Amino acid sequence: MGERTDVAAMEQALDMASQAEAIADRLSRVKDEVGRVILGQDGVIEQVTVTILSGGHVLLVGVPGLGKTKLVETLATVLGLDARRVQFTPDLMPADILGSEVLEEGADGRRGFRFIKGPVFCQLLMADEINRASPRTQSALLQSMQEGKVAVGGEIMPLPRPFHVLATQNPIEQEGTYPLPEAQLDRFLLEVEVRYPDEAAERQMLLATTGAQEARANPVLSGQELLAAQALVRRLPVPDDVVTAILRLVRGARPETAASQRLASSLSWGPGPRAAQALMLATRARALFSGRLAPSVEDVLALADPVLRHRMALTFSARADGVTIASLIDELKATIG
Repeated sequence: MGERTDVAAMEQALDMASQAEAIADRLSRVKDEVGRVILGQDGVIEQVTVTILSGGHVLLVGVPGLGKTKLVETLATVLGLDARRVQFTPDLMPADILGSEVLEEGADGRRGFRFIKGPVFCQLLMADEINRASPRTQSALLQSMQEGKVAVGGEIMPLPRPFHVLATQNPIEQEGTYPLPEAQLDRFLLEVEVRYPDEAAERQMLLATTGAQEARANPVLSGQELLAAQALVRRLPVPDDVVTAILRLVRGARPETAASQRLASSLSWGPGPRAAQALMLATRARALFSGRLAPSVEDVLALADPVLRHRMALTFSARADGVTIASLIDELKATIG
């Protein structure tokens, strides 16, 4: 009996390895196709793709004109997903996102309500400048982001699978905006900073985007293949040292169990267990995206910033002293590696 169990386990491991190699090859093509259109943002492409592979949502933070909208459009094409875009404004209502019921009269003269689905009924939703909408409208996304369904008119309606929200936020202009509540920030698996490209990448971008023809990405995956990849991510083994590193990072970023006295006095609140879950999934997805079958501590350190920075808050005295979240995360990472 024991030998049969060992053989079955070995066959299962070999099957998972072959699946991982096949998916890693497709993901390499995804990286190449997106990179043909989005230039100079390799780190952003990796982090956003890792988020989608993990089955989560991502918050893109950057000034206008860095290609955030183009990135979402390109990913939708390459991953074979049905995408919609919503420009968030202060007068946007929840029904503009979720949908609404309209009264119709049939051929027989009878009247009845028909539900018209909103843009949230898609596989990839771009929530552009999400902090411009009112808290009421922002909260309309919460149930869909967490549970993959919405409640309208007393009915629960499932959303298509896979379902991902890629939201953007302008860090400069804050007039007329509504900061996202902590509960909604925590729903975003990663907060990705989109920075200016370097000179070489910007030169390449200038030449590639102002000519007669622009590069276009080709489809590589389908929605069902993406779901299979997401299921495989959850099956990848995680070494004990990676689990330990995740716990040390997350617990060390909380005031009650801070890794140092400076951290304890600088933080008003820190990440909850969802941050550890996010790191666990994201490190697996990054390993698969890189063509590896198991994550390493290096993956944990690489993803610490985008996982933790929107789940931590400074005290008033720390802000007055010029302490930053980035410096505290760097201090935490130093205790790991």
